[in-house]
Amino acid sequence: MAVSESSGDRRSFRGDGTHRSDGSRDGRSSDRQGPREGRNLSSGSGQDRSPRQGGGQWRDRDDRRGGDDRRSDDRRGSAGPRRRGGEGSFGAPRGRDSGGPQRRDARPDEPDLPDEVEAGELDPAVRRDLLSLDKNNANAVARHLVMASRLIEDDPRLALAHARAARQRAGRIAVVRETAGITAYHAGEWAEALAELRAARRMSGGPGLLAVMADCERGLGRPERAIELGRSDEARALNGEEASELRMVVAGARMDLGQFDQAVVTLQTADLDASRTGPAAARLFYAYADALVAAGRIEDGLKWFLNSAAADLDGDTDAEERVAELTGGA
Repeated sequence: MAVSESSGDRRSFRGDGTHRSDGSRDGRSSDRQGPREGRNLSSGSGQDRSPRQGGGQWRDRDDRRGGDDRRSDDRRGSAGPRRRGGEGSFGAPRGRDSGGPQRRDARPDEPDLPDEVEAGELDPAVRRDLLSLDKNNANAVARHLVMASRLIEDDPRLALAHARAARQRAGRIAVVRETAGITAYHAGEWAEALAELRAARRMSGGPGLLAVMADCERGLGRPERAIELGRSDEARALNGEEASELRMVVAGARMDLGQFDQAVVTLQTADLDASRTGPAAARLFYAYADALVAAGRIEDGLKWFLNSAAADLDGDTDAEERVAELTGGA
């Protein structure tokens, strides 16, 4: 859901923490590390502001896991890094039309919009989706989307307030519903995220964001439904990192059910190539290592935690810490 034109890939989930193989979390926030599917909406600095993901690329170093996981503090094992949340404040919005005189048509139930936030920061493709709206309303929606993107990493609750404001103004536009869903996911509002993402998919179609939706099912305590999504026809249409993210979520769901050997098998694909580097590889190797440890294969798990640490050029995971735990700090 991020909002940056220059970083316009659809991966906005990214995790920095991990889940423990025993299913426990050291949860520092309600964010999970699952999917990295998201959408960059802004044309600002190009910084990836996303979820993961979600299913996938926003981040938070709050949990430890063995599958994808972006959830409340009682979440179980998951598959990759996450992000961090915070409490936001609500107030009366302030707005202005970009390139024109200031206009204050704030609604009392919306969060504040700083005057410097411009609709022009939104990705042009997303702005085109808003053309069916009244100009002033489109401007306000765009600025709320920009704020949601800016805040998703550090204050997902306030980001969600902005996404909800955009949804209330433009609930029939798919990208607005998708943004609301991804932001709700980062804020740990699993039911809301699932409802919004389903609505967005009905409007726009396509198999995207399945990993995020499956992870929401896990967040709602329904790992069996996450596994069902992983078996769906839509899931079979995925490839590359989207398919890998979904496999990590499904593996996490298997771990939720105590099916550790099945979690290991779920992640055994050609993508487990130790010569790979980068965030996607690091997360996959981490999830596989966590599943191996949970299945009692400690030496194999240690090997893949080492592979994850080597692939993790940006320090997104705590693979090195897991290695120290398994080796007694030696």
